[in-house]
Amino acid sequence: MTGTMSALVTGGGPTWTLTEVPAPTPGPGEVLVRAAAVAVNNADLGIIDGADPGAGGSGEQAVAGFEVAGEVVALGEGVDQVAVGDQVMASTGAAFAELVLVDQRYVMPRPDGLAPEVGCALPTGLLTEHGALAAAGLESGLDGRSVLITGASTAIGLIGVQVVRALGAGQVIGTTRSDDKADLLREVGVDTVVVTSEQELTEAVLAATEGRGVDLVLDHVAGQTFADCLPATAEDGQVVNIGRVGGPASTIDIDALSFRHLTVHGVSFGAREDEMARVIAGVREHLLPAVADGRIRPVVAETVSWGEHERVVQLMRDGSARGKLVLTLG
Repeated sequence: MTGTMSALVTGGGPTWTLTEVPAPTPGPGEVLVRAAAVAVNNADLGIIDGADPGAGGSGEQAVAGFEVAGEVVALGEGVDQVAVGDQVMASTGAAFAELVLVDQRYVMPRPDGLAPEVGCALPTGLLTEHGALAAAGLESGLDGRSVLITGASTAIGLIGVQVVRALGAGQVIGTTRSDDKADLLREVGVDTVVVTSEQELTEAVLAATEGRGVDLVLDHVAGQTFADCLPATAEDGQVVNIGRVGGPASTIDIDALSFRHLTVHGVSFGAREDEMARVIAGVREHLLPAVADGRIRPVVAETVSWGEHERVVQLMRDGSARGKLVLTLG
């Protein structure tokens, strides 16, 4: 495809720049998606700041974004899993543009009736949470296991709660730093809310599980929260670290790990393309039915037009949004 397209680009300051860039052409194994809506992730803010020359950043210009929903408009050579006209959603780089290239392995069909401004807010959460479950060998079902989700009130954590519910979790415990988000957590399926600004995590989880601890931890926080999760995990339980917003370093009690015979996993899919493709294939099999019937829905804090991108960046900096921020095109 020739010509130019509108895109949000980093490298020009403390926000995105709305500008014209060359339109892409799909190569072998790629599909071209005309974006209808895109969703924002926490990582987007770090990328803006890392490229901001006024803040010591690289100044390197690049199309921003990771999540998109829209319609397939062109296919590269060898594409056999997707057709022109398909309504899809995907997690991929350079997503904040009118036209987005996607590896066909990363494309997820968007269920009938799921609006693009809703569908665009799902892919990263689905693949992140399902990938964590796959690391623990639990991608096909939880069979009543109890689950602790730290950072449960984040946009990704809220999807995680619904994912474990859809896959048959028993008791679900979720953490948040603010009591203001406790009701939201209960609405999406959390049984016990732990407000970490008011409660000690380990004590609260043990109290909620009659001293046993949980079978599985999905940790989106890391830092010292990761250490606090270990003594809150049941014997032979598993802990999967997903995010590190609380910092990459932690001082742990090895006794809490060893005496309980715990298994710890770490996951990060961005640089491992084949692994990401396998995880997304698992999402299509195990989670899209729950998306189609409404058991899994993103919590969308606000939907704004493409031209209001600077306001979205400010909302990210404020940290006040309850759920995903979405930009619509067209």
